[in-house]
Amino acid sequence: MFSPEVRDAIVTSLAAMSLWEVAAVILALAYLILAMRENILCWYAAFASTAIYLFLFWDVSLLMESALQVFYLLIAVYGWWQWRSRSGQKASLHIHRWSLHRHLYTFAGIGLLTLMFGFVLDKYTSAALPYLDSFTTWGAVVTTYMVTRKVLENWLYWIVIDGAAIYLYIDRELYLTALLFALYVVLVIIGFFQWLPLYRQQNPSMEPSATV
Repeated sequence: MFSPEVRDAIVTSLAAMSLWEVAAVILALAYLILAMRENILCWYAAFASTAIYLFLFWDVSLLMESALQVFYLLIAVYGWWQWRSRSGQKASLHIHRWSLHRHLYTFAGIGLLTLMFGFVLDKYTSAALPYLDSFTTWGAVVTTYMVTRKVLENWLYWIVIDGAAIYLYIDRELYLTALLFALYVVLVIIGFFQWLPLYRQQNPSMEPSATV
């Protein structure tokens, strides 16, 4: 499946992983699996994983990535707030869908931000694949917000974003991370098909078409 060079790179990456990095990866996977189950504990896992990544990225001087983790910390708190119920034990926000027009506006917004930040990175920094990097970053920001609002289509967005991220990480020879994101793609597909019947149960009077 992989060339000897790629296999060696994956083994080397595994050997170089710190216990903190392992914990961050496990917690990130826990977040995704719990979100698939519509379990509010996913936001606790997201907060813990993000807090670890913030310090890991800062330690290796990835300042922009560290700044992005601050956003993820805030969105984890916001997501918990949106999903909570009066008892604080079970998520009360129902899964819903966005209208086609809202998706089109979202695509346009992500595209515009990608072009703007990609241009700045390309012109003023030595960033690799600046436009693809901008797309995966802003796409993840928007789609994470969709998760907090329980928008069904968030899983479809993640397929595209994580798929693009796989190419990005392979280009940078981060093969272990690329392998992790390949696993994410499989999990988000499963997540969509887990949420779809829940959406239908929670919205029995709704037609299959999207809501505003």
